[in-house]
Amino acid sequence: MPYINSKISVKLEKEKEQVIKEKLGKAIEIIEGKTEEWLMIGFEDNHKLYFKGQELEKGAFIEIKIFGSASKESYDKLTAEVCHIFQSELDIPKDKIYIVYDEVKTWGWNNINF
Repeated sequence: MPYINSKISVKLEKEKEQVIKEKLGKAIEIIEGKTEEWLMIGFEDNHKLYFKGQELEKGAFIEIKIFGSASKESYDKLTAEVCHIFQSELDIPKDKIYIVYDEVKTWGWNNINF
């Protein structure tokens, strides 16, 4: 089960949210064995972000958690695709998009752990 949470400094209109959700659903397939069917997505818009002491007018901090692990090449491809999505849909410059990956060893769901 992957999870993508984005904290973005801009307002996210409902239509854009839907488009980004759909594009992230396709993008997660870059990681072998991951599909939109098990993907959870969260959005936090109008989020205050600061870097180097300066407020980011247009910026994004994106957390991607996956159960298990993936190759560096897969992460590189996914980073490029996620940056492209947020730049093209929200006009956030790629150099203001920060992504962190977390490989989760145990994931609980429905009274059990994977």
